[in-house]
Amino acid sequence: MLLAIDVGNTNIKIGVYDKDRLVQSWRLSVKVIRTADEIGIMMTSLFRSANVSVGAFDGIIMSSVQPSLNYTIEHACEYYLGKKPMIVGVGIKTGINIKYSNPQEVGADRIVNSVAAYRLYGGPCIVVDFGTATTFNVVSPKGEFLGGCIAPGIITALDGLVNNTAKLPRVEIVKPDSIIAKNTVSGLQAGMTYGYTGLVKYILEKLKEESGYEDVKVIATGGLSEIVLNVDGDKIIDIVDRSLTLKGLKLIYDLNTGAVKNE
Repeated sequence: MLLAIDVGNTNIKIGVYDKDRLVQSWRLSVKVIRTADEIGIMMTSLFRSANVSVGAFDGIIMSSVQPSLNYTIEHACEYYLGKKPMIVGVGIKTGINIKYSNPQEVGADRIVNSVAAYRLYGGPCIVVDFGTATTFNVVSPKGEFLGGCIAPGIITALDGLVNNTAKLPRVEIVKPDSIIAKNTVSGLQAGMTYGYTGLVKYILEKLKEESGYEDVKVIATGGLSEIVLNVDGDKIIDIVDRSLTLKGLKLIYDLNTGAVKNE
């Protein structure tokens, strides 16, 4: 069995693979003050609840955009699971060519998502990850990571608005009945849902235009992808895959352990 861990800005995603099948997955909130013991106890508790033996893992792979948590999670894995995780970073085979001025600047999550999208759905493709930040990544027909852009996530944008105004309340992000809102709550919801859909649509249009890829798949991941899907009748996203990052980690692990060949 394989344990895949993706440490994001807001959540830690954990997935358990039995051969090629993702049998369990969980999310933990990111708290940089947690100790290795706390993380180890939480993980082993989750495994026990799913009848997964802590000694059943043949390997562990981890991607992270939280350097301050890396050592803590590595230590938790070694002490509680008896395995040192493979870290997605410099020296790891990914199977894609990173065409970035400084490849070390690219977030591991962007690379992992691009690997999964290209291997599972083919290229060219645009990968959109709706998280704390919303990232847009362009992958060529040859599997080259060409780059992309980064925008604030919808929750991040809402938090910034609420935290910097005196009277605007925190609201649930849902589509209101009309964009012409009659109260403050609906006004915020309309601005967030319709406005964010407009941001995504425009960026996708410009990425397609500049890349020259007319027949390009748009693959989305992240819990907030449903917001964009449910706002407008136009289909701007072709595939939503909530487990894209965990699938990418599995593909990279297999590539680096010889289970699959780098094509």
